[in-house]
Amino acid sequence: MLALKGIPVSNGVAFAKAYCLVEPDLSFLKQSIQNSEAEIRRFNEAILHAKNEVEHIQEVASQKYGEDKGAIFGAHLLVLQDPELITAIVGKIEDGMNAEYALDETAQFFIHMFEAMDSDYMKERAADIHDVSKRVMARLLGVELPDYSRIKEDVIIVAKDLTPSMTTQLDPTHVKGFITDIGGKTSHTAILARTMGIPAIVGARSATADIKHGELLIIDGASGEIIIHPTSEQMAAYKQLEQQQQQFQLQLEKYRERKSVSKDGHFVELAGNIGKPQDVAAVIAVGGEGVGLFRTEFLYMDRMNLPSEEEQFAAYKEVLQAMVGKPVVVRTLDIGGDKNLPYLKLPEEMNPFLGYRAIRLCLDHQELFRPQLRALLRASIFGNLKIMFPMIATLDEFRLAKEMLLQEKGKLRAEGIAVSEEIEIGLMIEIPSAAIIADLFAKEADFLSIGTNDLIQYTLAADRMNENISNLYQPYHPAVLRLVKMIIDAGHAEGKWVGMCGEMAGDSIAIPILLALGLDEFSMSASSILPVRSQLATLSKDQLEPHVQKLLQLATAQQVEQAVKDILK
Repeated sequence: MLALKGIPVSNGVAFAKAYCLVEPDLSFLKQSIQNSEAEIRRFNEAILHAKNEVEHIQEVASQKYGEDKGAIFGAHLLVLQDPELITAIVGKIEDGMNAEYALDETAQFFIHMFEAMDSDYMKERAADIHDVSKRVMARLLGVELPDYSRIKEDVIIVAKDLTPSMTTQLDPTHVKGFITDIGGKTSHTAILARTMGIPAIVGARSATADIKHGELLIIDGASGEIIIHPTSEQMAAYKQLEQQQQQFQLQLEKYRERKSVSKDGHFVELAGNIGKPQDVAAVIAVGGEGVGLFRTEFLYMDRMNLPSEEEQFAAYKEVLQAMVGKPVVVRTLDIGGDKNLPYLKLPEEMNPFLGYRAIRLCLDHQELFRPQLRALLRASIFGNLKIMFPMIATLDEFRLAKEMLLQEKGKLRAEGIAVSEEIEIGLMIEIPSAAIIADLFAKEADFLSIGTNDLIQYTLAADRMNENISNLYQPYHPAVLRLVKMIIDAGHAEGKWVGMCGEMAGDSIAIPILLALGLDEFSMSASSILPVRSQLATLSKDQLEPHVQKLLQLATAQQVEQAVKDILK
Protein backbone atom coordinates (compact mmCIF):
# COMPACT_ATOMS: atom_id res chain seq x y z
CA MET A 1 0.00 0.00 0.00
CA LEU A 2 1.25 3.48 -0.94
CA ALA A 3 -0.57 6.73 -0.30
CA LEU A 4 -0.27 9.96 -2.28
CA LYS A 5 -1.88 13.32 -1.77
CA GLY A 6 -3.13 15.81 -4.34
CA ILE A 7 -5.50 18.73 -4.65
CA PRO A 8 -9.12 17.56 -4.29
CA VAL A 9 -11.25 19.09 -7.06
CA SER A 10 -14.30 16.88 -7.54
CA ASN A 11 -16.01 15.02 -4.71
CA GLY A 12 -16.68 11.33 -4.49
CA VAL A 13 -14.88 8.04 -3.96
CA ALA A 14 -13.73 5.80 -6.80
CA PHE A 15 -12.26 2.27 -6.86
CA ALA A 16 -10.72 1.03 -10.11
CA LYS A 17 -7.54 0.05 -11.90
CA ALA A 18 -5.14 2.75 -13.03
CA TYR A 19 -5.11 3.62 -16.71
CA CYS A 20 -1.87 5.54 -17.21
CA LEU A 21 -1.77 8.00 -20.08
CA VAL A 22 2.00 8.26 -20.19
CA GLU A 23 4.12 8.68 -23.28
CA PRO A 24 5.92 5.33 -23.69
CA ASP A 25 9.65 4.95 -24.14
CA LEU A 26 10.22 4.40 -27.86
CA SER A 27 14.01 4.56 -27.81
CA PHE A 28 15.83 1.93 -29.91
CA LEU A 29 19.30 0.81 -30.97
CA LYS A 30 20.77 1.22 -34.44
CA GLN A 31 21.73 -2.26 -35.59
CA SER A 32 22.97 -3.98 -38.73
CA ILE A 33 20.94 -7.01 -39.75
CA GLN A 34 21.89 -10.04 -41.81
CA ASN A 35 18.46 -11.40 -42.69
CA SER A 36 16.72 -8.50 -44.43
CA GLU A 37 13.79 -10.67 -45.57
CA ALA A 38 12.88 -11.53 -41.98
CA GLU A 39 13.27 -7.88 -40.96
CA ILE A 40 10.98 -6.75 -43.81
CA ARG A 41 8.37 -9.30 -42.68
CA ARG A 42 8.60 -7.90 -39.14
CA PHE A 43 8.15 -4.37 -40.51
CA ASN A 44 5.18 -5.40 -42.69
CA GLU A 45 3.53 -7.07 -39.68
CA ALA A 46 3.95 -3.86 -37.71
CA ILE A 47 2.38 -1.86 -40.56
CA LEU A 48 -0.57 -4.27 -40.73
CA HIS A 49 -1.08 -4.14 -36.98
CA ALA A 50 -0.96 -0.33 -37.00
CA LYS A 51 -3.46 -0.26 -39.87
CA ASN A 52 -5.88 -2.48 -37.91
CA GLU A 53 -5.52 -0.23 -34.87
CA VAL A 54 -6.15 2.94 -36.85
CA GLU A 55 -9.19 1.45 -38.60
CA HIS A 56 -10.66 0.53 -35.22
CA ILE A 57 -9.99 4.00 -33.80
CA GLN A 58 -11.45 5.61 -36.93
CA GLU A 59 -14.63 3.58 -36.62
CA VAL A 60 -15.06 4.45 -32.93
CA ALA A 61 -14.25 8.14 -33.51
CA SER A 62 -16.71 8.42 -36.39
CA GLN A 63 -19.50 6.79 -34.38
CA LYS A 64 -18.92 8.85 -31.25
CA TYR A 65 -17.78 12.21 -32.55
CA GLY A 66 -18.81 12.38 -36.21
CA GLU A 67 -17.28 11.81 -39.60
CA ASP A 68 -14.99 14.86 -39.44
CA LYS A 69 -13.27 13.40 -36.38
CA GLY A 70 -12.95 10.04 -38.08
CA ALA A 71 -11.40 11.75 -41.10
CA ILE A 72 -8.30 12.53 -39.02
CA PHE A 73 -7.55 8.83 -38.90
CA GLY A 74 -8.36 8.41 -42.59
CA ALA A 75 -5.30 10.56 -43.26
CA HIS A 76 -3.25 8.24 -41.04
CA LEU A 77 -4.38 5.23 -43.07
CA LEU A 78 -3.19 6.94 -46.24
CA VAL A 79 0.26 7.39 -44.69
CA LEU A 80 0.38 3.68 -43.78
CA GLN A 81 -0.26 2.84 -47.44
CA ASP A 82 2.00 5.50 -48.95
CA PRO A 83 4.20 3.61 -51.48
CA GLU A 84 6.93 6.28 -51.42
CA LEU A 85 7.32 6.08 -47.66
CA ILE A 86 7.07 2.28 -47.47
CA THR A 87 9.49 1.75 -50.37
CA ALA A 88 12.07 4.05 -48.81
CA ILE A 89 11.94 2.17 -45.47
CA VAL A 90 12.11 -1.26 -47.11
CA GLY A 91 15.07 -0.07 -49.20
CA LYS A 92 17.00 0.89 -46.07
CA ILE A 93 16.25 -2.49 -44.48
CA GLU A 94 17.53 -4.21 -47.63
CA ASP A 95 20.70 -2.16 -47.20
CA GLY A 96 21.19 -3.78 -43.78
CA MET A 97 19.49 -1.38 -41.33
CA ASN A 98 17.21 -2.75 -38.63
CA ALA A 99 13.51 -1.85 -39.08
CA GLU A 100 13.38 0.63 -36.17
CA TYR A 101 16.29 2.68 -37.52
CA ALA A 102 15.03 2.54 -41.12
CA LEU A 103 11.58 3.70 -40.01
CA ASP A 104 12.89 6.55 -37.87
CA GLU A 105 15.37 7.85 -40.43
CA THR A 106 12.83 7.79 -43.26
CA ALA A 107 10.01 9.30 -41.18
CA GLN A 108 12.26 12.13 -39.96
CA PHE A 109 13.26 12.89 -43.56
CA PHE A 110 9.63 13.27 -44.67
CA ILE A 111 8.61 15.15 -41.50
CA HIS A 112 11.35 17.76 -41.98
CA MET A 113 10.54 18.05 -45.69
CA PHE A 114 6.82 18.71 -45.07
CA GLU A 115 7.45 21.03 -42.12
CA ALA A 116 9.66 23.22 -44.32
CA MET A 117 6.85 23.82 -46.81
CA ASP A 118 4.72 26.98 -46.73
CA SER A 119 1.45 25.10 -47.18
CA ASP A 120 -0.49 24.50 -43.95
CA TYR A 121 -1.94 21.38 -45.55
CA MET A 122 1.51 19.88 -46.13
CA LYS A 123 2.59 20.79 -42.59
CA GLU A 124 -0.34 18.78 -41.31
CA ARG A 125 0.99 15.79 -43.28
CA ALA A 126 4.18 16.04 -41.19
CA ALA A 127 2.08 15.61 -38.05
CA ASP A 128 0.31 12.62 -39.61
CA ILE A 129 3.64 10.93 -40.40
CA HIS A 130 4.85 11.60 -36.86
CA ASP A 131 1.74 9.97 -35.33
CA VAL A 132 1.77 6.99 -37.67
CA SER A 133 5.49 6.28 -37.36
CA LYS A 134 5.13 6.37 -33.56
CA ARG A 135 2.41 3.74 -33.79
CA VAL A 136 4.49 1.47 -36.06
CA MET A 137 7.58 1.98 -33.87
CA ALA A 138 5.59 0.97 -30.76
CA ARG A 139 4.60 -2.25 -32.49
CA LEU A 140 8.19 -3.01 -33.53
CA LEU A 141 9.35 -2.46 -29.94
CA GLY A 142 6.43 -4.36 -28.40
CA VAL A 143 5.22 -1.25 -26.53
CA GLU A 144 1.53 -0.49 -26.01
CA LEU A 145 0.33 3.04 -26.79
CA PRO A 146 -2.47 4.66 -24.77
CA ASP A 147 -5.76 4.28 -26.62
CA TYR A 148 -8.89 5.85 -25.12
CA SER A 149 -11.17 3.97 -27.49
CA ARG A 150 -10.08 0.58 -26.12
CA ILE A 151 -11.05 1.31 -22.53
CA LYS A 152 -13.67 -1.36 -21.87
CA GLU A 153 -13.50 -1.68 -18.09
CA ASP A 154 -13.75 0.70 -15.16
CA VAL A 155 -10.56 2.74 -14.81
CA ILE A 156 -9.10 5.77 -13.07
CA ILE A 157 -7.16 7.88 -15.55
CA VAL A 158 -3.64 8.82 -14.41
CA ALA A 159 -1.87 11.47 -16.50
CA LYS A 160 0.63 14.27 -16.25
CA ASP A 161 -2.16 16.56 -17.42
CA LEU A 162 -5.35 16.24 -19.43
CA THR A 163 -6.15 18.77 -22.10
CA PRO A 164 -9.82 19.74 -22.51
CA SER A 165 -9.92 17.89 -25.84
CA MET A 166 -8.44 14.72 -24.29
CA THR A 167 -10.93 14.84 -21.44
CA THR A 168 -13.94 15.17 -23.69
CA GLN A 169 -12.88 12.05 -25.65
CA LEU A 170 -12.96 9.81 -22.58
CA ASP A 171 -15.90 7.46 -22.19
CA PRO A 172 -17.70 8.39 -18.92
CA THR A 173 -19.21 4.90 -18.79
CA HIS A 174 -15.86 3.42 -17.75
CA VAL A 175 -13.83 6.41 -16.53
CA LYS A 176 -14.46 6.55 -12.78
CA GLY A 177 -11.99 9.27 -11.85
CA PHE A 178 -8.99 11.41 -12.80
CA ILE A 179 -5.56 11.91 -11.23
CA THR A 180 -3.07 14.36 -12.75
CA ASP A 181 0.45 15.43 -11.80
CA ILE A 182 -0.28 19.11 -12.38
CA GLY A 183 -3.26 21.46 -12.28
CA GLY A 184 -5.32 23.42 -9.77
CA LYS A 185 -8.89 23.65 -8.50
CA THR A 186 -10.06 25.56 -11.57
CA SER A 187 -8.07 23.77 -14.25
CA HIS A 188 -10.30 22.52 -17.04
CA THR A 189 -9.64 18.93 -16.01
CA ALA A 190 -11.17 19.81 -12.65
CA ILE A 191 -14.13 21.65 -14.17
CA LEU A 192 -14.88 18.83 -16.59
CA ALA A 193 -14.62 16.21 -13.84
CA ARG A 194 -17.25 18.12 -11.86
CA THR A 195 -19.39 18.41 -15.00
CA MET A 196 -19.11 14.63 -15.49
CA GLY A 197 -19.82 14.12 -11.78
CA ILE A 198 -16.77 11.92 -11.15
CA PRO A 199 -14.06 12.21 -8.46
CA ALA A 200 -10.85 13.96 -9.45
CA ILE A 201 -7.52 14.87 -7.87
CA VAL A 202 -5.03 17.18 -9.58
CA GLY A 203 -1.57 18.45 -8.66
CA ALA A 204 -0.53 15.02 -7.33
CA ARG A 205 2.99 15.73 -8.70
CA SER A 206 4.51 12.21 -8.75
CA ALA A 207 1.36 10.27 -9.61
CA THR A 208 2.52 9.18 -13.08
CA ALA A 209 5.88 8.10 -11.59
CA ASP A 210 4.44 6.25 -8.59
CA ILE A 211 1.39 4.61 -10.15
CA LYS A 212 1.74 1.78 -12.64
CA HIS A 213 -0.75 0.86 -15.33
CA GLY A 214 -3.29 -1.64 -14.00
CA GLU A 215 -2.65 -1.10 -10.28
CA LEU A 216 -5.74 -0.98 -8.07
CA LEU A 217 -6.45 2.51 -6.74
CA ILE A 218 -8.79 4.27 -4.34
CA ILE A 219 -9.24 8.01 -4.77
CA ASP A 220 -11.15 10.34 -2.50
CA GLY A 221 -12.08 13.48 -4.42
CA ALA A 222 -13.03 15.31 -1.22
CA SER A 223 -9.74 14.83 0.67
CA GLY A 224 -7.27 14.40 -2.19
CA GLU A 225 -6.17 10.98 -0.88
CA ILE A 226 -4.85 8.43 -3.37
CA ILE A 227 -4.21 4.87 -2.17
CA ILE A 228 -2.27 2.43 -4.35
CA HIS A 229 -2.81 -1.28 -3.66
CA PRO A 230 -5.25 -0.67 -0.78
CA THR A 231 -5.56 -3.17 2.05
CA SER A 232 -8.84 -4.97 2.67
CA GLU A 233 -9.42 -2.73 5.71
CA GLN A 234 -9.00 0.39 3.58
CA MET A 235 -11.32 -0.99 0.92
CA ALA A 236 -13.96 -1.63 3.59
CA ALA A 237 -13.56 1.85 5.10
CA TYR A 238 -13.91 3.61 1.75
CA LYS A 239 -16.85 1.41 0.74
CA GLN A 240 -18.56 2.64 3.89
CA LEU A 241 -17.69 6.23 2.99
CA GLU A 242 -19.11 5.69 -0.48
CA GLN A 243 -22.35 4.41 1.02
CA GLN A 244 -22.59 7.50 3.23
CA GLN A 245 -22.13 9.71 0.18
CA GLN A 246 -24.82 7.80 -1.67
CA GLN A 247 -27.16 8.28 1.29
CA PHE A 248 -26.45 12.01 1.23
CA GLN A 249 -27.27 12.10 -2.49
CA LEU A 250 -30.59 10.40 -1.80
CA GLN A 251 -31.42 13.01 0.82
CA LEU A 252 -30.77 15.75 -1.74
CA GLU A 253 -33.45 14.35 -4.04
CA LYS A 254 -36.17 16.28 -2.20
CA TYR A 255 -34.59 19.53 -3.42
CA ARG A 256 -34.86 18.55 -7.08
CA GLU A 257 -38.32 20.08 -7.54
CA ARG A 258 -37.90 22.96 -5.09
CA LYS A 259 -37.07 26.57 -5.80
CA SER A 260 -33.71 27.93 -4.66
CA VAL A 261 -34.84 29.87 -1.62
CA SER A 262 -33.05 30.80 1.57
CA LYS A 263 -34.47 30.04 5.01
CA ASP A 264 -35.94 33.57 5.17
CA GLY A 265 -37.53 33.34 1.73
CA HIS A 266 -34.93 35.11 -0.42
CA PHE A 267 -34.87 33.62 -3.95
CA VAL A 268 -31.69 33.31 -6.00
CA GLU A 269 -31.26 31.66 -9.35
CA LEU A 270 -29.19 28.45 -9.37
CA ALA A 271 -27.99 27.76 -12.90
CA GLY A 272 -25.68 25.21 -14.49
CA ASN A 273 -22.44 25.55 -16.45
CA ILE A 274 -22.29 23.55 -19.69
CA GLY A 275 -19.76 22.96 -22.49
CA LYS A 276 -21.90 21.30 -25.14
CA PRO A 277 -25.62 20.77 -25.83
CA GLN A 278 -25.61 17.26 -24.31
CA ASP A 279 -24.63 18.74 -20.92
CA VAL A 280 -27.93 20.58 -20.59
CA ALA A 281 -29.72 17.32 -19.68
CA ALA A 282 -27.81 17.19 -16.38
CA VAL A 283 -28.88 20.77 -15.55
CA ILE A 284 -32.53 19.96 -16.26
CA ALA A 285 -32.29 16.71 -14.27
CA VAL A 286 -31.44 18.59 -11.06
CA GLY A 287 -33.98 21.36 -11.62
CA GLY A 288 -31.50 24.05 -12.64
CA GLU A 289 -33.19 27.43 -13.07
CA GLY A 290 -31.14 28.26 -16.13
CA VAL A 291 -27.81 27.88 -17.87
CA GLY A 292 -25.49 30.47 -16.39
CA LEU A 293 -22.49 29.70 -18.59
CA PHE A 294 -22.43 27.97 -21.97
CA ARG A 295 -18.72 27.60 -22.75
CA THR A 296 -18.97 27.72 -26.53
CA GLU A 297 -15.28 26.98 -27.14
CA PHE A 298 -16.03 23.27 -26.69
CA LEU A 299 -17.94 23.41 -30.00
CA TYR A 300 -14.64 24.36 -31.63
CA MET A 301 -12.53 21.58 -30.09
CA ASP A 302 -11.89 17.97 -31.17
CA ARG A 303 -12.15 18.77 -34.85
CA MET A 304 -10.04 19.76 -37.84
CA ASN A 305 -11.69 23.07 -38.70
CA LEU A 306 -13.97 25.80 -37.46
CA PRO A 307 -17.63 24.91 -36.89
CA SER A 308 -19.86 26.50 -39.50
CA GLU A 309 -22.52 29.08 -38.65
CA GLU A 310 -25.14 26.38 -39.28
CA GLU A 311 -23.50 23.93 -36.86
CA GLN A 312 -23.35 26.58 -34.17
CA PHE A 313 -26.92 27.69 -34.80
CA ALA A 314 -28.11 24.09 -34.34
CA ALA A 315 -26.21 23.76 -31.03
CA TYR A 316 -27.51 27.04 -29.57
CA LYS A 317 -31.06 26.31 -30.73
CA GLU A 318 -30.92 22.85 -29.11
CA VAL A 319 -29.92 24.29 -25.73
CA LEU A 320 -32.45 27.14 -25.85
CA GLN A 321 -35.29 24.81 -26.75
CA ALA A 322 -34.29 22.30 -24.07
CA MET A 323 -34.43 25.00 -21.39
CA VAL A 324 -37.98 25.96 -22.44
CA GLY A 325 -37.85 29.69 -21.72
CA LYS A 326 -35.41 29.53 -18.81
CA PRO A 327 -32.43 31.87 -19.21
CA VAL A 328 -29.39 30.65 -21.16
CA VAL A 329 -26.25 32.78 -20.82
CA VAL A 330 -23.88 32.09 -23.71
CA ARG A 331 -20.24 33.14 -23.50
CA THR A 332 -18.74 33.96 -26.87
CA LEU A 333 -15.58 32.14 -27.93
CA ASP A 334 -12.99 32.04 -25.16
CA ILE A 335 -9.90 30.47 -26.75
CA GLY A 336 -6.40 30.88 -25.36
CA GLY A 337 -4.78 30.21 -22.00
CA ASP A 338 -5.05 26.43 -21.54
CA LYS A 339 -7.54 26.09 -24.42
CA ASN A 340 -5.93 25.84 -27.81
CA LEU A 341 -7.28 25.12 -31.29
CA PRO A 342 -4.43 23.48 -33.24
CA TYR A 343 -6.03 24.25 -36.61
CA LEU A 344 -5.92 28.02 -35.92
CA LYS A 345 -2.13 27.84 -35.55
CA LEU A 346 -1.93 30.74 -33.11
CA PRO A 347 1.59 31.67 -32.01
CA GLU A 348 2.90 30.27 -28.72
CA GLU A 349 3.08 32.89 -25.97
CA MET A 350 5.20 33.28 -22.86
CA ASN A 351 2.16 34.20 -20.74
CA PRO A 352 -0.87 32.77 -22.54
CA PHE A 353 -3.36 33.61 -19.76
CA LEU A 354 -2.36 37.26 -20.11
CA GLY A 355 -2.06 37.15 -23.86
CA TYR A 356 -3.92 36.96 -27.12
CA ARG A 357 -7.11 35.19 -26.13
CA ALA A 358 -10.90 35.41 -25.76
CA ILE A 359 -12.41 38.77 -26.83
CA ARG A 360 -8.96 40.12 -27.77
CA LEU A 361 -8.60 37.43 -30.42
CA CYS A 362 -12.24 37.63 -31.58
CA LEU A 363 -12.17 41.39 -32.13
CA ASP A 364 -9.15 40.95 -34.40
CA HIS A 365 -10.47 37.87 -36.19
CA GLN A 366 -13.92 38.93 -37.23
CA GLU A 367 -14.13 35.99 -39.64
CA LEU A 368 -14.14 33.89 -36.47
CA PHE A 369 -16.40 36.12 -34.37
CA ARG A 370 -19.17 37.29 -36.68
CA PRO A 371 -20.42 33.81 -37.72
CA GLN A 372 -20.81 32.99 -34.03
CA LEU A 373 -22.74 36.19 -33.41
CA ARG A 374 -25.01 35.46 -36.38
CA ALA A 375 -25.62 31.90 -35.16
CA LEU A 376 -26.53 33.17 -31.70
CA LEU A 377 -28.86 35.86 -33.02
CA ARG A 378 -30.65 33.41 -35.31
CA ALA A 379 -31.11 30.96 -32.44
CA SER A 380 -32.41 33.69 -30.11
CA ILE A 381 -36.05 33.24 -31.16
CA PHE A 382 -36.04 29.72 -29.70
CA GLY A 383 -35.64 30.69 -26.07
CA ASN A 384 -34.39 33.18 -23.47
CA LEU A 385 -30.91 34.05 -24.75
CA LYS A 386 -28.37 36.25 -22.99
CA ILE A 387 -24.96 36.87 -24.57
CA MET A 388 -21.81 37.80 -22.68
CA PHE A 389 -18.29 38.62 -23.81
CA PRO A 390 -15.28 37.11 -21.94
CA MET A 391 -12.10 38.75 -20.68
CA ILE A 392 -13.22 42.33 -21.18
CA ALA A 393 -10.58 44.72 -19.80
CA THR A 394 -11.72 48.06 -21.23
CA LEU A 395 -14.94 49.82 -22.13
CA ASP A 396 -13.69 50.13 -25.71
CA GLU A 397 -13.57 46.34 -26.04
CA PHE A 398 -17.11 45.94 -24.72
CA ARG A 399 -18.45 48.71 -26.94
CA LEU A 400 -16.79 47.25 -30.05
CA ALA A 401 -18.03 43.72 -29.35
CA LYS A 402 -21.54 45.04 -28.73
CA GLU A 403 -21.38 47.13 -31.91
CA MET A 404 -20.46 44.05 -33.97
CA LEU A 405 -23.36 42.14 -32.42
CA LEU A 406 -25.79 44.93 -33.28
CA GLN A 407 -24.36 45.17 -36.82
CA GLU A 408 -25.01 41.47 -37.38
CA LYS A 409 -28.48 41.89 -35.95
CA GLY A 410 -29.16 44.65 -38.50
CA LYS A 411 -27.86 42.50 -41.36
CA LEU A 412 -30.05 39.56 -40.37
CA ARG A 413 -33.10 41.77 -40.24
CA ALA A 414 -32.23 43.14 -43.69
CA GLU A 415 -32.09 39.51 -44.90
CA GLY A 416 -35.57 38.94 -43.46
CA ILE A 417 -34.30 36.60 -40.71
CA ALA A 418 -36.10 36.82 -37.36
CA VAL A 419 -34.12 37.86 -34.27
CA SER A 420 -35.46 38.16 -30.71
CA GLU A 421 -35.87 41.67 -29.33
CA GLU A 422 -35.35 40.43 -25.76
CA ILE A 423 -31.66 39.44 -25.88
CA GLU A 424 -29.68 40.77 -22.93
CA ILE A 425 -26.03 41.72 -23.57
CA GLY A 426 -23.53 41.50 -20.75
CA LEU A 427 -19.91 40.80 -19.98
CA MET A 428 -17.77 38.65 -17.73
CA ILE A 429 -15.98 40.58 -15.03
CA GLU A 430 -12.80 38.56 -14.56
CA ILE A 431 -10.05 41.16 -14.79
CA PRO A 432 -9.38 43.53 -11.85
CA SER A 433 -9.54 46.58 -14.16
CA ALA A 434 -13.08 45.63 -15.19
CA ALA A 435 -14.06 45.01 -11.57
CA ILE A 436 -12.79 48.43 -10.50
CA ILE A 437 -14.85 50.20 -13.18
CA ALA A 438 -17.83 47.86 -12.93
CA ASP A 439 -19.99 50.94 -12.29
CA LEU A 440 -19.17 52.20 -15.80
CA PHE A 441 -19.84 48.79 -17.38
CA ALA A 442 -23.14 48.52 -15.51
CA LYS A 443 -24.40 51.67 -17.26
CA GLU A 444 -23.90 50.05 -20.69
CA ALA A 445 -24.54 46.34 -20.03
CA ASP A 446 -27.77 44.48 -19.26
CA PHE A 447 -26.04 42.26 -16.70
CA LEU A 448 -22.65 41.44 -15.19
CA SER A 449 -21.32 37.94 -14.60
CA ILE A 450 -18.35 37.48 -12.28
CA GLY A 451 -15.84 34.95 -13.61
CA THR A 452 -14.00 34.10 -10.43
CA ASN A 453 -11.67 31.45 -11.87
CA ASP A 454 -9.73 34.13 -13.70
CA LEU A 455 -10.56 37.05 -11.38
CA ILE A 456 -8.82 35.25 -8.50
CA GLN A 457 -5.73 34.33 -10.51
CA TYR A 458 -5.35 37.85 -11.90
CA THR A 459 -5.97 39.54 -8.54
CA LEU A 460 -3.42 37.38 -6.73
CA ALA A 461 -1.07 37.01 -9.73
CA ALA A 462 -1.25 33.23 -9.22
CA ASP A 463 -1.47 30.98 -12.28
CA ARG A 464 -4.40 28.69 -11.49
CA MET A 465 -2.78 25.85 -13.46
CA ASN A 466 0.41 25.87 -11.39
CA GLU A 467 0.22 23.41 -8.48
CA ASN A 468 3.34 24.95 -6.90
CA ILE A 469 1.44 28.11 -6.03
CA SER A 470 -1.99 26.60 -5.48
CA ASN A 471 -1.83 27.94 -1.90
CA LEU A 472 -2.05 31.46 -3.35
CA TYR A 473 -5.23 30.72 -5.27
CA GLN A 474 -7.54 32.04 -2.52
CA PRO A 475 -11.26 32.59 -3.24
CA TYR A 476 -11.77 34.03 0.28
CA HIS A 477 -8.90 36.51 0.06
CA PRO A 478 -10.18 39.90 1.30
CA ALA A 479 -9.11 41.54 -1.98
CA VAL A 480 -11.25 39.12 -3.97
CA LEU A 481 -14.24 39.56 -1.67
CA ARG A 482 -13.99 43.35 -1.85
CA LEU A 483 -13.89 43.22 -5.66
CA VAL A 484 -16.92 40.92 -5.69
CA LYS A 485 -18.80 43.36 -3.46
CA MET A 486 -17.84 46.27 -5.71
CA ILE A 487 -19.19 44.45 -8.76
CA ILE A 488 -22.48 43.45 -7.13
CA ASP A 489 -23.04 46.95 -5.72
CA ALA A 490 -22.19 48.54 -9.09
CA GLY A 491 -24.66 46.33 -10.94
CA HIS A 492 -27.46 46.90 -8.44
CA ALA A 493 -26.91 50.66 -8.41
CA GLU A 494 -27.86 50.62 -12.11
CA GLY A 495 -30.69 48.16 -11.62
CA LYS A 496 -28.83 45.33 -13.34
CA TRP A 497 -28.65 41.72 -12.16
CA VAL A 498 -25.30 40.22 -11.24
CA GLY A 499 -24.35 36.57 -11.54
CA MET A 500 -21.28 34.45 -10.86
CA CYS A 501 -20.19 31.60 -13.12
CA GLY A 502 -16.81 30.71 -11.61
CA GLU A 503 -16.25 27.74 -9.32
CA MET A 504 -16.60 30.02 -6.29
CA ALA A 505 -20.38 30.13 -6.91
CA GLY A 506 -20.63 26.50 -5.73
CA ASP A 507 -18.25 26.81 -2.77
CA SER A 508 -19.93 26.12 0.58
CA ILE A 509 -17.84 28.71 2.44
CA ALA A 510 -18.36 31.41 -0.21
CA ILE A 511 -22.11 30.87 -0.60
CA PRO A 512 -23.17 32.51 2.72
CA ILE A 513 -20.99 35.54 1.86
CA LEU A 514 -22.36 35.81 -1.68
CA LEU A 515 -25.92 35.47 -0.44
CA ALA A 516 -25.35 38.26 2.07
CA LEU A 517 -23.73 40.43 -0.62
CA GLY A 518 -26.87 40.10 -2.73
CA LEU A 519 -25.61 37.99 -5.66
CA ASP A 520 -28.61 37.29 -7.92
CA GLU A 521 -27.49 34.24 -9.89
CA PHE A 522 -25.15 31.39 -8.91
CA SER A 523 -23.98 29.22 -11.80
CA MET A 524 -22.02 25.99 -11.24
CA SER A 525 -21.52 22.39 -12.32
CA ALA A 526 -24.84 20.57 -12.49
CA SER A 527 -23.63 18.14 -9.82
CA SER A 528 -23.31 21.04 -7.35
CA ILE A 529 -26.83 22.44 -7.76
CA LEU A 530 -28.67 20.18 -5.30
CA PRO A 531 -26.02 20.44 -2.53
CA VAL A 532 -26.05 24.25 -2.89
CA ARG A 533 -29.86 24.40 -2.90
CA SER A 534 -29.94 22.35 0.30
CA GLN A 535 -27.37 24.66 1.89
CA LEU A 536 -29.32 27.78 0.88
CA ALA A 537 -32.37 26.39 2.64
CA THR A 538 -30.44 26.55 5.93
CA LEU A 539 -29.19 30.14 5.50
CA SER A 540 -30.92 33.39 6.40
CA LYS A 541 -29.89 36.39 4.28
CA ASP A 542 -31.17 38.83 6.88
CA GLN A 543 -29.07 37.20 9.60
CA LEU A 544 -25.95 37.02 7.44
CA GLU A 545 -25.98 40.63 6.19
CA PRO A 546 -24.78 42.22 9.47
CA HIS A 547 -21.63 40.06 9.32
CA VAL A 548 -20.55 41.23 5.86
CA GLN A 549 -18.65 44.34 6.88
CA LYS A 550 -16.74 42.42 9.55
CA LEU A 551 -15.77 39.71 7.04
CA LEU A 552 -14.51 42.31 4.57
CA GLN A 553 -12.27 43.83 7.24
CA LEU A 554 -10.47 40.57 8.04
CA ALA A 555 -6.85 40.33 6.96
CA THR A 556 -6.48 36.84 5.54
CA ALA A 557 -8.40 34.17 3.65
CA GLN A 558 -7.91 31.79 6.57
CA GLN A 559 -9.55 34.27 8.95
CA VAL A 560 -12.49 34.67 6.56
CA GLU A 561 -12.96 30.91 6.30
CA GLN A 562 -12.87 30.44 10.06
CA ALA A 563 -15.24 33.37 10.62
CA VAL A 564 -17.81 31.91 8.20
CA LYS A 565 -17.59 28.54 9.95
CA ASP A 566 -18.13 30.26 13.32
CA ILE A 567 -21.16 32.16 11.98
CA LEU A 568 -22.72 28.96 10.65
CA LYS A 569 -22.35 27.03 13.92
